Amino acid sequence: MAKTATGQLQARAPESEKITINLGFVDLGQIELLVREGFYSNRSDFIRTAIRNQIERHAETVRQIVVRRSVDLGLRHITRDELTAAQAAGEMLDIRVLGLVTIAEDVTADLARNTISALSVLGALQASDAVRAALADRLT
Repeated sequence: MAKTATGQLQARAPESEKITINLGFVDLGQIELLVREGFYSNRSDFIRTAIRNQIERHAETVRQIVVRRSVDLGLRHITRDELTAAQAAGEMLDIRVLGLVTIAEDVTADLARNTISALSVLGALQASDAVRAALADRLT
């Protein structure tokens, strides 16, 4: 929990997402060997490093795709005010994000459904169960 300027506690969005992978025994053994020899502090450190190396290897391709598809890169927080303004303007939002999308807790399912025409998230989506259900047919 983080404190706001008024001293109230505010929930913090997690900075990472937990994933589960299955590895063959030989691959796992090789990772364990590298950990024991001190190349990595633990299995997770090895896996994060391997993933970062692959992302870096394909960075230019990712950059081109992001530009071509008009995708927001990083964190996109959708507020009630943003959706209310879109609704007042008679606009529907097509939201595309590579990273994390958070939809504010005070956004109702009806407001989300009436203002978000499409939601494409390559990464993670944090929203209430009601908002997720309201947008289920619009998630790609």
